[in-house]
Amino acid sequence: MLNETVFYDTLRQALWVATVTSVPILSAALVAGIGIGLFQALTSIQEMTLTFVPKLMAIVAVFWISMSFMTDTLIGFFQGRILPMIAGG
Repeated sequence: MLNETVFYDTLRQALWVATVTSVPILSAALVAGIGIGLFQALTSIQEMTLTFVPKLMAIVAVFWISMSFMTDTLIGFFQGRILPMIAGG
């Protein structure tokens, strides 16, 4: 039986896993955005594709690099927490 304590603890752990897996992508977007914004401010170039394309490329590159870490984290969470609850353990 799923009581409130187990439910909220699982929810807390799921939110933590979501936070940990999203940090690499969000930090890459932040660093790329600050770098591009600084470049635009220094050169007075206000081109919209200049902000979008490099940021997208940085996000895709970091996602590609950290994909195994994200997968291992999610698999560990599901095997350690969700699947035992489904099986009744």
